[in-house]
Amino acid sequence: MSQLKRILVTGGAGFIGSHVADALLAAGFEVAVVDNLSTGRQENVPAGARFYPFDIKSNDAFDLICSWKPHVLVHHAAQMSVRVSVDDPVMDAQENILGSLNLFEAAARAKAEKIIFASTGGAMYGDQAPVPAREQDRAMPECPYGIAKLAVEHYLHFYQREHGIIPIRLRYANVYGPRQNGLGEAGVGGHLYRKISGRGAAGHQWRRSPDQGLCLCGDVVAANLLALEYNQAGIFNIGTGKETDILTIYLRLKEIIGSQQGPVHGPAKPGEQRRSALDSFLAQEKLRWQPQISLIEGLTRTTQSFQERFGSGGKR
Repeated sequence: MSQLKRILVTGGAGFIGSHVADALLAAGFEVAVVDNLSTGRQENVPAGARFYPFDIKSNDAFDLICSWKPHVLVHHAAQMSVRVSVDDPVMDAQENILGSLNLFEAAARAKAEKIIFASTGGAMYGDQAPVPAREQDRAMPECPYGIAKLAVEHYLHFYQREHGIIPIRLRYANVYGPRQNGLGEAGVGGHLYRKISGRGAAGHQWRRSPDQGLCLCGDVVAANLLALEYNQAGIFNIGTGKETDILTIYLRLKEIIGSQQGPVHGPAKPGEQRRSALDSFLAQEKLRWQPQISLIEGLTRTTQSFQERFGSGGKR
């Protein structure tokens, strides 16, 4: 690996961030995790990482970065719900833009070398983009969540120009896998598992959803590790290039679980892209990344992890 040794992961008690922290520790890095536990779970934080239950907007988070001086900031903490961003765009901007700027200012003061930012591909390009979307396609997000992510990408260019911090922006497809929070709309796999297995609210209406590009969390973690070795600024789509409609995911999970529960369709929600899939050519060419795990295998692994976590009737 490179000479980068000390890495701070924001959102490291959450779904993707905790898996990234696991992998960084396994690779021999010194890791600290910042997470306010609003959606993350402290038990997700790996035992070998330092843990700080700070909000990314706080002076505590700022001071920690200034004193601990990480070589790399891996930024996953976010308000992650499209629906919430539509209902309250001010709050979304406070969390996703102002919170990020607080971290970046501290990183500049601490002379961090690199920031790896968990951006979005699923909400970035808008409905006018080709499918699958490429990085060179114009970003025209349809919702405040995507708008905020794009704004942060532009701020990272500023911090590169003014402070020499290398920015790597990973535009994720819709990520699924073990530890996914099934309580919100951002967790497609976990959300559907809870409903199909009878752990969700009775009478839930399955909304008519857009086609989505999905990517297993393990493949996303691999992209983060490869980004550590890439020493230039970059924007990379992290996805399979394929669309999968939510009904197909539902039916696959239903088959794996052995459930007889059928879907009830409802209307689409405001702010959603109708279609989303990402062309990952640049990630394959420059990061040497490509997805390794098929949808069927990924859903099977994810379902097994949910069954272990939720047990017989758990509500976690």
